[in-house]
Amino acid sequence: MAQIFHRSANAIARASIYGFAFIVAGALLTGYLLARSPYRTAEEVIRDQPVAFSHEHHVSGLGIDCRYCHTTVEYAASAGMPPTYTCMSCHSQIWNQSPALAEVRQSLEQGRPIAWTRVHDTPDFVYFHHGIHVQKGVGCVECHGRVDKMPLAWKAESMTMEWCLDCHRNPAPRLRKQEDIFNLASPRLSESEGQQLVQAHNIPVDRLMNCSVCHR
Repeated sequence: MAQIFHRSANAIARASIYGFAFIVAGALLTGYLLARSPYRTAEEVIRDQPVAFSHEHHVSGLGIDCRYCHTTVEYAASAGMPPTYTCMSCHSQIWNQSPALAEVRQSLEQGRPIAWTRVHDTPDFVYFHHGIHVQKGVGCVECHGRVDKMPLAWKAESMTMEWCLDCHRNPAPRLRKQEDIFNLASPRLSESEGQQLVQAHNIPVDRLMNCSVCHR
């Protein structure tokens, strides 16, 4: 009986099978990398804002403490956004005619808040409490990065569940002494110093991996 397929058909079949396997693996790898890329997590992406507010100028240049604007960060779930009159407490005297601050002046005159674009926005199914993190010694820089070096604000970390769990598994390296929590330039402590703070703050590391801690 004559051979139906050419001898090269075997090689083509093998190449097709292996090629399909590589394509599937490549697609899965691409999806995995894309899900963790800045395109998906919005890391280091500058968001358009109604006013070009510079943390670098206000924090590094003027030495304004985080808590001056984010007044509830030490005890509430939300760090709080400053009302317009907080801005105008300075800008009623400084740069009070600047076109760049027209939106701020209009906000105060019209009694409406400025519609800032959120840079850090956890999903609705995630519970996050700023106050408890600050009280347990987590420095602002661990989540928000060096905002004192940001002319315009961007997201410094991925804020993925994996990223959060890395800290919950081992919080010691992320902790700061009380006086350094709001010091963005403070270096990380040694592992032993961090462990001492874990014990001092009575952080229940064994329970931090429970789903109900964040998903309530």
